[in-house]
Formats: sequence, structure tokens, C-alpha cells
Amino acid sequence: MRNFKYKILVLSDLKKTANSTLKSSVSLAKMIGAEITLFHVKEYIDIVDRDNQLTTMRTLNEEHKKTKKKINDIVNSFSKEYDVKINGNYAFGKVKEEIQKQIEAYNLDIIVLGHRKAAPFKLIGDSITRFVLKKFNGVIMISSNENALAPNEKMSLGVLNGSNKIMKTELSNDLMPHTKAPLKSFRILNSQDVTKDTSKLNEEKMVEYVFEQNANAMKTLSSYLQKNNINLLCVDRDKNKGNNTVNADTSLKEVVSKLNVSLLVSEA
Repeated sequence: MRNFKYKILVLSDLKKTANSTLKSSVSLAKMIGAEITLFHVKEYIDIVDRDNQLTTMRTLNEEHKKTKKKINDIVNSFSKEYDVKINGNYAFGKVKEEIQKQIEAYNLDIIVLGHRKAAPFKLIGDSITRFVLKKFNGVIMISSNENALAPNEKMSLGVLNGSNKIMKTELSNDLMPHTKAPLKSFRILNSQDVTKDTSKLNEEKMVEYVFEQNANAMKTLSSYLQKNNINLLCVDRDKNKGNNTVNADTSLKEVVSKLNVSLLVSEA
């Protein structure tokens, strides 16, 4: 039986973006030697007929069969195509409660979820993205549908504002052999800080892009990420700022909602 170094939980809604998210997850898993579990939650509200208990039971049985078959089809397809073992699991209930149970029950290293085009940090309600960032202290990958990671291919890795938490971990050491050189560093700084910290990065053979903090900074950064074909951008959570900032001037909310690239968010 193979021993895996990491455990990855992939949260999926089983909709059209599910394949892209799982593909990036498989790519990451093959790079670092990780076990993958694909997990889906179906809300009871989408199933229950409160006026007819018999109809509800029949519907529940049908949904169990349909959901299990759909997950098995996805898992078997990816396992066969990429020669990787993927566990499939699902639950019926409240989405956040079931995700919380997974976090508490298993010693997870990484949670992967898809990037939603509608801003993940909605003002009304608490999104799944924000919920996972709040409840899970481990590494989180938010997978983009564009320029996704490709299994068995080297990726273009970028770091935002140094990303010291990730770049100084064993995980980064496992990623490096699968990364195209040179690494790309992207910094958003106040004008008085623009010249800081560049010598260290040059010694580490990184190509650095520095942007001044202003209203167009995120738009400019997004353009440069696209030009450089970045597959994965490493971002740190600032523990002193409630895990909701990348640095004093850039919020994690902005990064998640405005950058259309897969993100690897550090431990809290």
C-alpha cells in the first residue's frame, strides 16, 4: 500500500467546472505525492418535499444513486487517464456543516476548491471560499478555470509579495522540481518601498515585477500574470490581520476576487 506525504480534499459542486478543479488537484497531487479525496455536499433543501414524506424518501434514494454514480464516473475517468488513485465521497446536509466535519475528522494538509466568477466574498451571506479560509488553517488552493495546472507538465510558479510562509516550507521544496525556471515574483508596494528587498530575490534567481500601490494595481498585476502564463500564484495569509490580508495594502479578498489565476494560500 502506498504511503502518501500529503492529504488533499477537493471540494466540488460537480458542475461544469468540476473537471478543471480536479485536473489541477491531480496535477498538484502528482507533484508532491498526495492522496486525493473528492468531496461533494448536496443540500437537503434541494431534495426534501415537506408535504410528502414518501416522495422525499424516494427522491433521497434516487439522489444517492445519481450522486454516487456521478462521483464514481468522474473519479474513474481521472484515475484511468492520469494513473492516480482518487477517493470519492459525498454527504447530504448543510454544506458548511459537512465541510467542517471533514476538516475535523481528517488530518488534511490542503483543501482545493474552484474559483467562482461571482466574487467569492459576497457581502450577503458567507461564501464557501470565505468559510474555508476561516475554518481551515492549512494550505488552500483556489483553482482557476483558466491556465489551469496540467498533470505531468511543469508549471509556471509565481509568488506575491514574497510569500515567505509557503516558500520556506517543505511543500515548496516538493514543488520546485516541477516548476519552470525562473520563478516570478510580483510585489505591490507603496512608492517609498519599491526598491526594498530586490537584491535577495535576484540572488535567488527570481524575476521580479514591482507595482506601485494604486487603484489600478490589481488590474495591472492580473495582466502581467496572464502575460507570464502563471499557473499558480503563492499568497500568504497575514495572521496578525485576521487571515484576511496579504500585506498592509492588499487584502486577500481583492486577490481572490480580482486575479483570475490559481492561488496557493499559505497556512494561517
